[in-house]
Order: sequence, then structure tokens, then C-alpha cells
Amino acid sequence: MNTNNIQYYFAGIVLVALVIEIIWSKTKNKSVYNLKESLGNLGIFIGNNIMKPISLGWKYLVFGWVAEYHFFSIPTNAFTIILAFLAAELGFYWYHRLSHETPLLWTLHHTHHSGMHMNLSTAVRLNWIGAFVSPIIYIPFVLLGFSPEILIICITSGLFFQYFLHTEAVKKLGFFEGLFFNTPSAHRVHHGSNEKYIDKNYGGTLIIFDRLFGTYQKETEKVKYGVTTGFYSNNPFKLNFLPLVEYFKGNWKREKQHIKENENTLDLKN
Repeated sequence: MNTNNIQYYFAGIVLVALVIEIIWSKTKNKSVYNLKESLGNLGIFIGNNIMKPISLGWKYLVFGWVAEYHFFSIPTNAFTIILAFLAAELGFYWYHRLSHETPLLWTLHHTHHSGMHMNLSTAVRLNWIGAFVSPIIYIPFVLLGFSPEILIICITSGLFFQYFLHTEAVKKLGFFEGLFFNTPSAHRVHHGSNEKYIDKNYGGTLIIFDRLFGTYQKETEKVKYGVTTGFYSNNPFKLNFLPLVEYFKGNWKREKQHIKENENTLDLKN
């Protein structure tokens, strides 16, 4: 099976899952889709696919250049592939966490979180610039000697897994929640603008690093999706670039700052 066939195979799985979720939402009368928002998600997805050859080439360029200065030579075998997967997961956790805790990176990640609904189309709501910034977090692992190709495969497979986390069709998974792998319930929490849910559950495929670093939160109350400032836009260009413009104008804050300001305002009124 060549690379193109593999891509078509995974694209087919993604499309079938989307159709199944739409049918589920209609038959169960679930308001998980909004036409304008879904069209905005589609526009962002198209933009990312147009730039995909460039962003993927950029990853290979960065990793290839850094690999020339690697400290060790790590052979590729079953054990080191598992280690590379764990390294990719650790890198994703910290990049994801910094994307919430650092205002500049939040301007990029805000695109993904500004959706007011949770469905599989939300998974492809990814900032166009972010794909060029995220490789930087994985540079230490390339310097250690991990294969750039294996790391890219691990990162890509992790993103594929995360696609299926963006749904309300899968309820809590009992004892499986918070055990080892990330779940739709845990990721719904991550997308919540509820105060107790903000800056929680950063994991990609795994949830173990959230457990380790104290950022795990169970789904205990109904999730309010979107950002604390409410509806932002359905325009793909505004969703990708307006937060960055606001940042350089000095009008940008991360979620916890908004909550703190609202609390201070209420205190003054009282």
C-alpha cells in the first residue's frame, strides 16, 4: 500500500465517522452542529490542506537541519519507536499547555477553541500558522537522536487519534477515564469555558502527562463550549489572524485573565 492509498484510506475513515455523527445528531435530535460554524471549520480545513505541502516540508526541513547536530544515534526498532511515541506525546502536551498559558501562542490556538459546538468538524479547526510553529517544541527530541521521520509519523498518528475525541456521541468510558488514553469526555472538558475546565486535559493520545503534571480534570458538569468571551466569528480569515492582530495591538488576554477581570468587575460592583 503506497502513501497515497494510505491517505485515501484514513480520509475515508474520517469522512465516514463524520457522516455517522451527523446521522446520530439528527436521529437523537442533538444540537451539536451549526451550519455557519461548520462551514467556517470547512474553510479552515481547506486552507490547511492548501498549505499542507509547505507545512509538512517545513517540518522535514527543520527536523532535518537539527538532526545534523544530534547528540546520540538512536536506532529504529520496536522499543525506540515506543520511546519516540512517548517523546512526541510529551512534546505535544507541553506545546499544547504553552499554547494556553502563553498569550502569543494562545492567539494561534484560540482558533481551535473558539468553536461554540463540539463535533468532529471542530477537530480540523486548526490555525494556519500553528503548523509552522509547533515543530519547534520537538527539536530537543531530534537533537537526542530520534528519527525525524518516526517523530513526524508519531505526531501525525496522534492528530488522527485526536480527531475522534471531538464528539458528544461517545459518553464517559467508566474506569477507562483518566487511566492511560485520552477520551472524548476528557477532551470535552478541555474545550470547556467553565472556570473549573479551563487549562485542563492537554494530552493528545495519552492522558498520563496530565495526571503526572496535575492538569487532569474529570467531566463533572455540563460543558460550555467556546471561549470565555463568547462567540468570536465564523470567518476563517478572522479566526486565523484577528487574534494575532489584537495581540500586537495590546488587546489580547488568555482565558484565566478574562475570568479574573470579570471577577474584579463584579467585586467593584458589589
